[in-house]
Amino acid sequence: MNATALAQRTIGDALDWVARELAAAGVEGARRDGRILLAQALGTTPDQVFAYPERPLTAAQWTDFAALAARRQAREPVSRIRGRREFWSLEFRISAATLDPRPESETLVEAVLARIEDRSEDLTILDLGTGSGCLLLALLRDLPRASGLGVDMDPAALAVARDNARSLGLGERAAFRRSDWGRELTGMWPVIVGNPPYIVRSDIDGLEPEVARYDPRPALDGGPDGLDAFRALAPEVFRLLAPGGLAALEIGLGQAQAVEAILEAAGLRSAGRVEDAGGRTRCILAVAGDGSGGRLRSQKTV
Repeated sequence: MNATALAQRTIGDALDWVARELAAAGVEGARRDGRILLAQALGTTPDQVFAYPERPLTAAQWTDFAALAARRQAREPVSRIRGRREFWSLEFRISAATLDPRPESETLVEAVLARIEDRSEDLTILDLGTGSGCLLLALLRDLPRASGLGVDMDPAALAVARDNARSLGLGERAAFRRSDWGRELTGMWPVIVGNPPYIVRSDIDGLEPEVARYDPRPALDGGPDGLDAFRALAPEVFRLLAPGGLAALEIGLGQAQAVEAILEAAGLRSAGRVEDAGGRTRCILAVAGDGSGGRLRSQKTV
């Protein structure tokens, strides 16, 4: 990529060039990604880039843009290049320490909200393996009197989650602490959520480069069969879930039956499977053995 040779050309030239470069690297949506990255380099919006293709660029702008394009050509996701990702119509900062939130994970948020009878009531939420904090903070945004705790083993991830809570105006209702899943926690929680690692270890290197190269390996690696985290989580969820409470866990493809068996062996009872927009089972719901089926009323932790 020779940015200097392209100096004094226009936004339209830049988009044509980056679309060719990224497509050759196997990037889907090459022109769309190029438009976002050009807007980043210019400090403007993708709509402005689209609206003024005739606008000339300086050599410095070309240099900045080419550096961003080179990162995408290496299959670094646009969200990681920008350092932020939209999730549940909220903007989250992400880092090398956090999983890049996927739109499919919004299925879990929708599933929990659908089972809360009165969103204005008090609830406390526990997010196991919080990462960027996206699940907890998305729920708190739609539950104005709820509060929650996100736990993670990585202090760098917790720092990102705290920053996201502050920037979204949720810092007073969200706390974060270091814990190996729920082992350091006490109390009874009406809502427990989590997106544990569930990829079969031997499959990780065969994933899309955007995932295999750039998502933190501990957030992906579910062990030899993809179920290690669920085996660790199940007894902790059983211990911490309040009577009548609801647990919601994201799962991988084809794991529903196995995860349900792990949860049931720990004393929990399946309360349903939830599909994402593509028809894939994305989330398993569970309640305590004497639970009421996962419809929530106001409860506090003790």
